Amino acid sequence: MTTWFISRHLGAIEWIKKQNIQIDHFESHLDTSLIQADDVVIGTLPIHLAAEICQKGAKFYFLSVNVSRGQRGTELTCEQLTEQQCSIQPFWIEKL
Repeated sequence: MTTWFISRHLGAIEWIKKQNIQIDHFESHLDTSLIQADDVVIGTLPIHLAAEICQKGAKFYFLSVNVSRGQRGTELTCEQLTEQQCSIQPFWIEKL
């Protein structure tokens, strides 16, 4: 089992490093061909990629952030993510 964190945002990377989670690979872009069954992928991915991960038998955890309208398109710091109760939430996604 390999744990992947997918994000290009420095605040999110800093935030996940402060959690009690062992991350094996930090990537700014996900190559789904590298994902194996039983891997764990954490991040904010397009839904079709999250579905592909789940189809492979890996686990997908969404990095859930409550972004205000004024914060859209801005880089959030680790402190802002903590203040906004950023969390990781498990999802099983499949294409219908």
